[in-house]
Amino acid sequence: MGPTAVGKTALALELAHRFPLEVVSADSRQVYRGMDIGTAKPTQAERTAVPHHVIDVVEPDEPYTLAGYRRDALAAIVAVQQRRRLPVLVGGTGLYYRAVTSGMQIPEVAPDPAYRATLEAQVIAEGYEALHRVLAARDATAATAIDPRNVRRVIRALEVQHVTGRAFSQQAEPVAPPFHFITLGLSLDRAILYRRIDQRVDAMMAAGLLDEVERLHARGYGWSLPSMSGIGYRQLGEHLRGERTLGEAIDRIKLDSHAYVRRQYTWFRKEPGIEWHDSAALQAALGDLSHRIESLFA
Repeated sequence: MGPTAVGKTALALELAHRFPLEVVSADSRQVYRGMDIGTAKPTQAERTAVPHHVIDVVEPDEPYTLAGYRRDALAAIVAVQQRRRLPVLVGGTGLYYRAVTSGMQIPEVAPDPAYRATLEAQVIAEGYEALHRVLAARDATAATAIDPRNVRRVIRALEVQHVTGRAFSQQAEPVAPPFHFITLGLSLDRAILYRRIDQRVDAMMAAGLLDEVERLHARGYGWSLPSMSGIGYRQLGEHLRGERTLGEAIDRIKLDSHAYVRRQYTWFRKEPGIEWHDSAALQAALGDLSHRIESLFA
């Protein structure tokens, strides 16, 4: 686990030379088909060399819930184990990581579009802080766990309570996951990581990210979709609507990516049991990491 661009995929591919492993993605953006460049999906060659799961699950306009992710990820993990191979969860979406490793139970509640529209209108009129205060008044435990800026998660918590009549945080007791695991957290000097992010954004643009965004919109995927609100897609959408120059949009992608890294670090630092490693010094530590992983087979 770790922030964007820190080297998670590279580590997984390196470990694949040492272990018969398959990757289970923990990235909330890579579930969308056709959104390849902006989500930094593993290349087709990488996916051919090492099987990847829970990638390209839904179309950009299809809903995909945390409960759905947990179900898909656990099914993939079990299937990999049945093949007598090692499943490795790789990604930077903290809530996806927690859904798999903490045993949290997530209610399978169908979306209520009308209720969601009401809450989304409230956010537009009053701001995301006001909606989070509504959640805090109804479910203080859930409000504490959900970042106020994560409007989709706030709306989902309120929606589940609205549909079921029970607080989101009280839907079910955690159940221990059916496997043993260790968690490796990758970190990097912040200035180096920001430079790496900026270089990756430039590489994405050179690889055709603007064309990807234009193509998605031409296929009918609206700017208001959750999938199109991701970093890269949102800012280039603003450019295509004439709200920013291309240079301004690229700069905004970089700055918003830096801010996202800060939120990721804050989130992961609160998670217990993560063994942190400096990504820059990882090659020297691979031997020790291999021994730690081998201990899982004991």
